[in-house]
Amino acid sequence: MHVVTNYHVVREIGPQDLQVVFLDGGKDDDLPKREVLKGEVVGTDPFTDTAVIRVFSSGKRLVPMHPLPLGESAALEVGQSVYAIGNPFGLDHSMSKGIISGKSRTLDIGERPIQGCIQTDASINPGNSGGPLLDAAGRVIGVNTAILTASGTSAGVGLAIPVDTVKRNVELILKQGFVSRGSW
Repeated sequence: MHVVTNYHVVREIGPQDLQVVFLDGGKDDDLPKREVLKGEVVGTDPFTDTAVIRVFSSGKRLVPMHPLPLGESAALEVGQSVYAIGNPFGLDHSMSKGIISGKSRTLDIGERPIQGCIQTDASINPGNSGGPLLDAAGRVIGVNTAILTASGTSAGVGLAIPVDTVKRNVELILKQGFVSRGSW
């Protein structure tokens, strides 16, 4: 199984230190089940802040894994409801609701600007990075990546990498271990 996250989330984690946590909410009277599995970075694309992790599982699983359905980001509309999932400020498995505030934004925080980002007013804070941005049907439409702020606090504009970009790059990473681009 593979998990997609942001490059900046895994870039400084040593190969022996990468862990992926799964949580199953259980039934009303059950305590949640938590499972921590070892992971390995398969490949990354720093230019779109994308990373693919292989998750290792041996034996019987405590928590069932179900991939989220993928949507499309090309047809998103400003005003459309979205949900951001992540672990803001260490608060595990949090979700916030908002709308798409803008499309085709440029995120200029790394080596190269990331084009075509989704702007949202759903709370994107430290710890949301790498989590999914979902549409109202529960489909992944982006990967939460950053908050732009003038004050240096967690008050600003949230941005996500569009799922159409992520799908294309994940396909290349799984096929060849990296994303190739032409150069001048």
